[in-house]
Amino acid sequence: MEITWYGQTCFRLSERGLASVVTDPYPPDVGLEYPRSRAHIVTVSYNNPECGYTKGVRGPFKLLDGPGEYEIGDVFVTGISTFADAKRGATRGLNTIFTFRFDGLTVCHLGRLGHVPTQSQVENLGTVNILLAPVGGGGSLTPARASEVISLFEPNLVIPMYYKIKGLETKLGTLNRFLKEMGVEKVESEETLKVSLSGLSEETQVVVLTPKLRNGE
Repeated sequence: MEITWYGQTCFRLSERGLASVVTDPYPPDVGLEYPRSRAHIVTVSYNNPECGYTKGVRGPFKLLDGPGEYEIGDVFVTGISTFADAKRGATRGLNTIFTFRFDGLTVCHLGRLGHVPTQSQVENLGTVNILLAPVGGGGSLTPARASEVISLFEPNLVIPMYYKIKGLETKLGTLNRFLKEMGVEKVESEETLKVSLSGLSEETQVVVLTPKLRNGE
């Protein structure tokens, strides 16, 4: 399958012959502009304009913006309710974690998660091969909390998201802080991740993606 990052918490997940997914599409006023990609499924993890700019995605698509279990185009999607802060939603409300099962590979998108989930929540999501995790704070996971969450899921791959990049108006922490927390000295960034179940390492690895933006930055 292929995973492309557009910055923020927005990704495109695709596998030949299966439904494609775009997560948390954002509006241009965040300071970034992603290509208007096509999707069969659009997920919105957090009730905020930064995560729900659906007119930026070409369809037709099915919109998923809350908990539930779905099967669309041979992709199995599970959403569970969590919080977007560390105060049980008192300041930022609810967040939905989504998992996507693509022909044996499971990708988990944490959205704007702001707390360490419970063991039962992690178990309800099952085995996670690829974890898309916010790491730059801004109300969501700090580097230290992100590291703790990753240790709970024990994924094969972690792709950090929601951190400071060029052009972004939102004030977030840097990627380097997260890498330091994970004990990773240097990671070469990739434009698109192409991955198969057979090619995964047993030990958790960090993969950094270069955001694909319309303006080329």
